[in-house]
Amino acid sequence: MALANLKGRVAWIFTEENFDVDLIVGVKNIKITDINELAKAAMEAYDPDFASLVRKGDLIVGGGNFGYGHPHYPPLRALAHLGLRGIIAESFSPGFWRGEISMGTPLVSCPGILAAVSRWDEVEVDWDAGVVRNLTTGTSLPFEPLSLADHAMVETGGLVPYLKAQMQTA
Repeated sequence: MALANLKGRVAWIFTEENFDVDLIVGVKNIKITDINELAKAAMEAYDPDFASLVRKGDLIVGGGNFGYGHPHYPPLRALAHLGLRGIIAESFSPGFWRGEISMGTPLVSCPGILAAVSRWDEVEVDWDAGVVRNLTTGTSLPFEPLSLADHAMVETGGLVPYLKAQMQTA
């Protein structure tokens, strides 16, 4: 089974290096367990209308070392609840990468992405071709391929489903 291509709009672009994802929901909200309440808090500091503007399949774009800081899961859970499907960034913080791949979140490391997209551009991640296409501008960029284990974890929905699948084939 192959990974399904990601296709959606660029819902937000975090241009700063070392972006701490806790800021997506705000540090004061990081312990909220109700997913609907958490999703309402998502991106309020950046765009109060964000939750009403995003559509299922939209993507986030980030700068270098995206996810730096404490790798908490609530911010990405909130974005996923709103319908966001993955993140394309210049590069990722190693701790964030491992944690989110283990949760099954599609992450795409694509140097040059910040200069290649604008907010609301339609983009597609073509896993087989190894490119991110900006369908709005007609341009494309290569991305760094996932390792076999990371690919399998994203494909199966995270570490736990991946391990269960491995146990069934053993």
